Amino acid sequence: MKVLVFGGSGKMGSAVAWDLAKNSKVGEVGIIGITGRRENTLEKTKKWIGSDKVVLHIVDVNNRKETMKLMEKYDVGAIALPDRRSSYKVVNMAVEAGLNIVDILEEYHRRPDKYEVEGLEIPDGMTLDEYGESLHQRAIKNGVTIVDGAGFAPGLTNITLGEGIKKMSQAESAIARCGGIPAKEYANNHPLKYMITWAFEHVLREYMIKVDVIKNGKIVEANAMDDLEKFRFNQLGKDEELTCAITPGMPSFLYTRPQLKECAEKTIRWPGHWEGAKVLKECGMLDSTPVEFKSMKITPREFLSFIMTPKLKPLEGETDVCVMWNTVTGIKDSQKMRIDYYMWEEADTENGISAMARVTAFPEAITTVMLGKGEITKKGIVAPEDAIEGKVYQNFLEELKRRKINILEVSQKI
Repeated sequence: MKVLVFGGSGKMGSAVAWDLAKNSKVGEVGIIGITGRRENTLEKTKKWIGSDKVVLHIVDVNNRKETMKLMEKYDVGAIALPDRRSSYKVVNMAVEAGLNIVDILEEYHRRPDKYEVEGLEIPDGMTLDEYGESLHQRAIKNGVTIVDGAGFAPGLTNITLGEGIKKMSQAESAIARCGGIPAKEYANNHPLKYMITWAFEHVLREYMIKVDVIKNGKIVEANAMDDLEKFRFNQLGKDEELTCAITPGMPSFLYTRPQLKECAEKTIRWPGHWEGAKVLKECGMLDSTPVEFKSMKITPREFLSFIMTPKLKPLEGETDVCVMWNTVTGIKDSQKMRIDYYMWEEADTENGISAMARVTAFPEAITTVMLGKGEITKKGIVAPEDAIEGKVYQNFLEELKRRKINILEVSQKI
């Protein structure tokens, strides 16, 4: 199997390529770097992976002809690009080239996020939804599968909650709680008790936009950071006080699981984080609209990101943690039930892979190989909860365990 990784020189993409290179089912791992990064960045990634399977491609994804020509040489693809503009471009080309592909962007390409689209280019005369639906229908026509959001969140959140919903006679609510945080001993070394594990500009975006959630059986808009919840994580040998609040996530559930009365995703942080983030928001520091400052135009969010990023980067020896607690409630055999899914994963210090990269990149790599092997057969834009189910779900969990990622399922009567 030959796999092509888009964004393979980034944090997530390089971890995807690392995992694929270790898979005996994969004979070649092609890597295309993020647009604008130089050839030596790709060389560093190849050296770190340390495998002869890795083949570097100096191709700009904005070059449609060259990119599609390259796609034709591979069996399946994986996307780890940082924004909607580039992600949608690659999805569009994959549909035309006939390349089955997996993406980790927190997006359901069939129904694009309507806020801050990050340069997503829409054909003239089309709305966002019309464009997303056209991609889906063209993929079906061409016999192409696009597995959407197959990372951590969306990804593991969708897949586990999707499994819980299937176990209910009547599912009522599905709440995901997940996030990447500094290991506890390092949290106070950084503002907001936060450490950068992926694109910080994207994190700030998620703190600002309005989010579609399901409440009382209806799709409604909520503000990011609403519904602050404090909880105790006391599974898997851990006992920690954490907090979470609404952020964008699992957008596919609004359409794939319309029977739900309640559905939302919340991002987990250490106590105190959300209060600090709300102050920045109230002061206008998360705004994306440029303002006049001493005869210059500056964007508050970009300026804040520029100032904060050096203070949020992990110091030497510091590591991160990824936490997940998802809950499905409903009726099973006339009995009110709840099913919880727990995960607490730490960094792989031996190989230099963060916890966020492990739980985001490895699920994508696993899904990509499953797609390449023909285990996922649905066509069009397929959400994780519909791609990873039944026997495929059990195989997926086994693959996670091989990578020392463990998800605990707990069922109880209410």
